[in-house]
Amino acid sequence: MIADAATHPAIRRERTLAAPPHTVYRAWLDPDVLRLWLAPGDLECVRAEVDERVGGRYRIWQASSDRPIGGFDAQLLELVPDRRIVWRWGFVGPDREAGPMFDSLLTVELSETAGGGTHMTLLHERLDALAAALPHVAEQIGGGWDGVLDRLTVAVKR
Repeated sequence: MIADAATHPAIRRERTLAAPPHTVYRAWLDPDVLRLWLAPGDLECVRAEVDERVGGRYRIWQASSDRPIGGFDAQLLELVPDRRIVWRWGFVGPDREAGPMFDSLLTVELSETAGGGTHMTLLHERLDALAAALPHVAEQIGGGWDGVLDRLTVAVKR
């Protein structure tokens, strides 16, 4: 299992959520639900835009104490309802006009558990350029996903 972006070019996380795959799938694509959970630590997701189609844009704005800090600009590469989503994922700073930095690949796979919940696997790949340029940031990606996925677990219970 790949765990640390500072020494490996990918992060893998698995979770079992007490919600059906359709609910978890929608949580990754519904802007109102994304605002509840897609920000790590004390950050807040203040805006989310999703053009839900293959090739569509996926944009997340994050802030800390009402101060913009950046977020993500992504492109949806694959959508398999209730089963799989793949993004070309780019990190952006507060100046979104500069465009995404450190192009990476994010894949989320979902499968139904025996109890009607969801087993989710998240794989964030192609992080080697980020690790080479900003190792202190790359070291935080795994922990960032852990915090975000903890919030997702709560958001899908609503």
